[in-house]
Amino acid sequence: MSTKQVLLFFCSVFAALGLLWLITPARGVNLGFYTLRFASYEGALEDARMARVDVDSVLRSVDARFEMDQDTLRYYETFFHENPDRIYLPGDDVTFFDALFEEMEQAKAQGRTVRILHYGDSQIEMDRISQDLREGLQERFGGMGTGFFPALGNVPSASIYHTANGALAHYTMYGDSTTSRAGHSRYGMLAQVVQLSGSGTVSLRVSGNKNTRERVKEFSSVSVLYGHADKGLEIKVSSDTVKTSLTTRTAESGVTLQTWQFSRPVKRAMLRFKGRAEIYGISADGDGGVTVDNVPLRGSTGTIFTRIDSTVMRENLALADTRLIILQFGGNFIPAVGGTRSIEKYQEQMTRQIQYFHRAAPEAKILLIGPSDMGKSVNGRIVTWPRLPQMVDSLKATALRNDAAFWDLFHMMGGENSMVEWVRHSPPLAGPDYIHFTPAGAREAGEALTRSFLTYHDFYQLRKK
Repeated sequence: MSTKQVLLFFCSVFAALGLLWLITPARGVNLGFYTLRFASYEGALEDARMARVDVDSVLRSVDARFEMDQDTLRYYETFFHENPDRIYLPGDDVTFFDALFEEMEQAKAQGRTVRILHYGDSQIEMDRISQDLREGLQERFGGMGTGFFPALGNVPSASIYHTANGALAHYTMYGDSTTSRAGHSRYGMLAQVVQLSGSGTVSLRVSGNKNTRERVKEFSSVSVLYGHADKGLEIKVSSDTVKTSLTTRTAESGVTLQTWQFSRPVKRAMLRFKGRAEIYGISADGDGGVTVDNVPLRGSTGTIFTRIDSTVMRENLALADTRLIILQFGGNFIPAVGGTRSIEKYQEQMTRQIQYFHRAAPEAKILLIGPSDMGKSVNGRIVTWPRLPQMVDSLKATALRNDAAFWDLFHMMGGENSMVEWVRHSPPLAGPDYIHFTPAGAREAGEALTRSFLTYHDFYQLRKK
C-alpha cells in the first residue's frame, strides 16, 4: 500500500470511531443478554458534570479545621457544632467522654492499662486505623504494646507477629462456612476462642513491618485471658528478660486474667501451656497507660455480638478494663441494601449490638464509625455505591439515639465519589478494589479520628482548669 492509502485508511478508522463516539448512548447498547459499551460523547459530558473530589484539598481542609486560629472558647463552640470532622455526641453533650478521660489520665500513675476495643471489618486489618489511634493516645496518656490478639489466628498484624503450635484449636463467631465454630457461645471479647486440650506454645515478637508504630516496638507485660479451665492448668512465660515464670491455676467457673510483668521492656516472649482451657486472648502491653485492641472481623456486618455468651463477654471486658468500644461496620452490608427497608432492618440489628455492649460493659462508652466511601462500577464509571450516604446517615441516627457517639469517616474522606480519587491519588490512599485503604490512606483516617478525639480531651482539660 502507498503512504497515501495508509493515511486514508487510518483517517477512515478514526472518523468511524469518532462517529461511534458521538452516537453511542452513555449506558451502552443492549444486545439481548449483553450490553455493548463504548466511550461516548454523552458519557464524556456526564463525566464532566460529575463533581470531582480534590483529595489534597480535602485533607488540607481537615488539617485546617483542627487549627485553633481564633478565640479558644469560640474555637471549641464552632468545632462541637459545625466541624464535619468532629465526633457527634448524644444530645451534643460535650461531657460525654469525661469519665473516660479521667480513667485514662489516672491509668499510668496507677500502673493499669485502660483498654479501647476497636472492632471492625477488613478495613481495619493489619492494625490499620487502630494503630494510629493507639499511637496518638499512648503519646498523651502513656502505655506501650499492641494490646489483645487471639492466641491462634490467620489474620496478620502490622504491629505484632505471633505463631502457635500444639493442641490448640481456633474457633470464630464470624466468617464463612469454611470457618470452624465452637459447640458453645463462649467466644470472648475478640469474637473467637482458642481451645487448649493438652500442651501448646505461643511465640510472639514485635513486628518488623515498615508501618509499625514506635510504641508497639516493645512491651513490658504479657497477659492471658482464659476461662473454663481444668485443675492444674500450667502457663510458663519466658522472654529475653525474664527466663521463666510458672503459674498453676485451679478450675474456676468464671474468666481469669493472668499477667506477667517484666523487669524491663522486651521484644519477644513465649508462652507454654499445659492442661485444658478456653483462651480468649493474649495481650502485649506496658506497665500502665492506654492501649487499643485491633479486632478485625473480615466479612462481618457487625451484627454477631449478641450471639456471644453475655456473661463471658461481661467478665472479659471487666477484667481487661475496657472503657471505650469502637464499632466500625456497615461496609459489608452495602451490597445487600435493596432499599430503605433493608437499611431500617440493619439499624435495628445495630441497635441490638449497641444495647448488648451497654449491658456487658456499663462503664464503657461506645463509638460507632460508619463505612468509608466505596466505589462501584456503573455504566463503565466508578461511583459511590447507591444508598451508601443514606446508610451513613442512618447509622449516625442509630448511634445518637442509643447513647453512643458517631464519627463520620465517609464525609471526612470528601463524601460521595471520593473513593475513586483516593485510589487515583499519588501515592494511592486506597486500593484498586475501591473499598480498602492503603496504609497511607488508613493513616490519614486514623490520624483524623485521633485528632478529633483528643480535641474533646483538650476541652476537658480546659474545663478542669
